[in-house]
Amino acid sequence: MTDSAAHRHAAFQIVVAVRGEVAMLDACETCHRGTVLVVPPMTRHQLLAAADVLTYFVEPHSAFADQLREYDGITSASQLHGLGEEGIRSSAVHASSALDPRLVAAMDTTMADWELSMPELAARVGLSPQRLRALARRELGMPLTRWRAWARLRRAAEALTDGQSLAEAAATASFADQAHLTRWMREMMGLTPSAVLPVLRAQSRRAV
Repeated sequence: MTDSAAHRHAAFQIVVAVRGEVAMLDACETCHRGTVLVVPPMTRHQLLAAADVLTYFVEPHSAFADQLREYDGITSASQLHGLGEEGIRSSAVHASSALDPRLVAAMDTTMADWELSMPELAARVGLSPQRLRALARRELGMPLTRWRAWARLRRAAEALTDGQSLAEAAATASFADQAHLTRWMREMMGLTPSAVLPVLRAQSRRAV
C-alpha cells in the first residue's frame, strides 16, 4: 500500500501489520509505530507505505467500538494483533451500550436509507433535528452529517467492489457526481478512488 494523504474518517480504524510494523503520522507529524495501531474517529493521520497490512473500520455505534473508546489519539494496541475479521464482526453486529439508543437508532436508520433528510431522520427516533445534532456532537465527537457522509462513502466502496463504475457507485451512494465522491474519499480515506479500487477488489481493506 502506498502512502495515503492526511485524512480523518468517521469510524474507528484498526491497522494490523501482517509482518513487521505499521507506521502513521499524526496531525503534528509525530510518527507512531506498532504491530497494531488504533485510530479513533476524527483523528487526523497519514498512513505510511507498508508492504502488507490489514485495515478494519469499526462503526462508532457498534458494540466493538465500546472497547475502543478508551484510546485517545493514535495508539499502539499489540493485544489486538490476533483478532481477526470474524472476531470483530461478531461484536460489530451488536449495538453500542455506551451511546444513547436514539442516536444508535438514527445511525442504523441512516445505513438503511441514507437519503432521509435530517428532519425525517430525527422524527424516526423521536427527537428534534437540533437535539439529534447536539446528541451526535456530544457522543460521537462529530456532526452527524459527517458520519452520514461516511456511511454513503462506505456504500460507494461496496458498489465499487461489486464492479460498478465510479460514476455508477457515486449515483448508488447519492453523491452528486463522481467528482463529489472523489473529494469525500480523499477527505475521509486519504486516497483517490483509482488508488482504493484495487485494494477493495483484492479485499485487503475490510469494513465491519
